[in-house]
Amino acid sequence: MLYPRVSLYALMLAAAGIPLYIHLPRFAAVNLGIGLGVIGTVLLVIRLVDLVQDPLIGWAIDRWPHAQLLFASTAAIGLAIGFPLLFGLPEGAGICVLVSVLVLLFSAYSLGTILLYGRSATLAKRPDAKELMTLAAWREGGQLTGVILAASAPALFVAFGASAQGYPAFGLFLGLLAILTLTLTLPMWRRTPITGEGLSFAGLGQAGALRLLLLALVNSLPVAITSTLFLFFVEDRLQLTGKAGPLLILFFLSAGVTVPLWAKLSNRIGPKQTLMIAMPLSIASFIGAAMLSAGNLTGFALICLASGAALGADMVVLPAMFSVVLTRAGLNASAAFGIWSFAGKLGLALAAFFTLPLLERSGFTPGQANSTEALRTLTLAYAVLPCILKLGAFGLVLTLPTEVTAK
Repeated sequence: MLYPRVSLYALMLAAAGIPLYIHLPRFAAVNLGIGLGVIGTVLLVIRLVDLVQDPLIGWAIDRWPHAQLLFASTAAIGLAIGFPLLFGLPEGAGICVLVSVLVLLFSAYSLGTILLYGRSATLAKRPDAKELMTLAAWREGGQLTGVILAASAPALFVAFGASAQGYPAFGLFLGLLAILTLTLTLPMWRRTPITGEGLSFAGLGQAGALRLLLLALVNSLPVAITSTLFLFFVEDRLQLTGKAGPLLILFFLSAGVTVPLWAKLSNRIGPKQTLMIAMPLSIASFIGAAMLSAGNLTGFALICLASGAALGADMVVLPAMFSVVLTRAGLNASAAFGIWSFAGKLGLALAAFFTLPLLERSGFTPGQANSTEALRTLTLAYAVLPCILKLGAFGLVLTLPTEVTAK
């Protein structure tokens, strides 16, 4: 039951992450009446908190390795309290209140994520490269299941008569999910933790981890941008009203189905070669999205399938590569994954900070009739900019040693 429990805890975290990165901009704009520029600034400010917090969380997990049950419980309880508060906020709620609730949620999310990834060697049946990749497949499979659940839940609640676009009911659902997950996953946090030596930039560099951290940051930017703008692109640019939920589910289903395939391929031909197959698929998807005309549901569905498959490779291969180089070098993984977590969330914050004010300046308004210029800006932000950034990430993959990890 070990790997299914890992998968369940990952499901909870992913179900929490999707509302923070995909639902939050639209919820704050439509339900709370907050401008897109303000939302982007708020998310960047919270990332400044993470700049200090995430590495400290990783340090604390490594400093007190036998407190992992306490850390896992604190993360789940923080999510259980925070989501009903967030999605229960009334229109006109002050920015300070919103920021306070978001800091609670992002802190709990960071704690759970860093703990789960930092304990890869502890939670794997054996701390070798092949078993770490198997663990990663279970973990990312659970994450993608949580993503699909979170992506579809608001629409399902609306279908059953929930008010306010289903968000208050959604918040309560996420709170209950966190409590249930904590109850079912308690045994896995009682395993004896495997720890390593303290971190240093020299140690990370010698292990090859700094190169992977840079790749993680650059590679996070394209998906961060598309995650932030997905609902706007589907509803306003493609004018596919009511189709955003099913398309988002299709995207993550494609990722989920391909995760075990990418894991097997990586164990067979190596992680670098696997990424060299997956990344061009993502680049082609961005090009296709930029060329779509309004109302082209079939075309965008195919793009969701292709880009989702590419995401599956990113999710399973990169963290597993990072875990392997840290374990082989005998370094403390939690502190390193604190930096890894911050790199990924910095990408999401930068995406929101630069793209949302850009859209606002172009005159774009969610859910309203928009000018050709505003929609063109949305297309450039959603498809063209991520394509350029993905090309940069692909270039970094080409510079990796052929055998970053041994099979």
